[in-house]
Amino acid sequence: MLLRAVIFDLDGTLVDSLGDIADATNHALAHHGLPTHPESAYLRFVGSGVRELIRRAVPAGQDALIEPVLATYKAYYDDHLFDRTVHYPGIPELLAALAEQGARLAVLSNKSDGFVKRLVARLLPRVPFAAVYGERSELPRKPDPAAALALASELGVPPSACAFVGDSSIDMDTARAAGMYAVGVAWGFREVHELRAHGARAVAATAAELLSALRDARP
Repeated sequence: MLLRAVIFDLDGTLVDSLGDIADATNHALAHHGLPTHPESAYLRFVGSGVRELIRRAVPAGQDALIEPVLATYKAYYDDHLFDRTVHYPGIPELLAALAEQGARLAVLSNKSDGFVKRLVARLLPRVPFAAVYGERSELPRKPDPAAALALASELGVPPSACAFVGDSSIDMDTARAAGMYAVGVAWGFREVHELRAHGARAVAATAAELLSALRDARP
């Protein structure tokens, strides 16, 4: 395996969290007298951080309610983080196999850092991640490559020897901007054509396919 490190997105890549995100957002919207959305709408709302999630969910012309809805969302989601969220099939085995082959593993998400760390600790407790990061004030969100490059430096691996795995154009754009090997997953929140259009070098339909794609990668 030529790749020395693999950085993973979280939501839609390692864990299926859409239901809990939709439930928490709809709870917050209803609490403030705003219309809710079907769960499928959240496939397009997520990915750019929690503030952007709420901005997209709040109706146009109701910007004054973004901050109150955001506060209600955070409080509710904090108590319901694990109601429906699970890791995708084969993910623990995939990560164990990569670790056995000597790859350094990390998570980089636009989700709030505290939620990211709790989800990983609870759902993937045996995985030897070298670093787990969500949104932090000192670094811009993906697709800006700064956080991915900081992670590569922390891992002691040049970006060209890193893969970045995700389910959205944001992840593929991050990988390309950081000079990393971009790999998409087809089981997440966005379509395969979006991943390919944004530079995915490979797209995997299962965890087993992802393992093969990473093993066979020629950065």
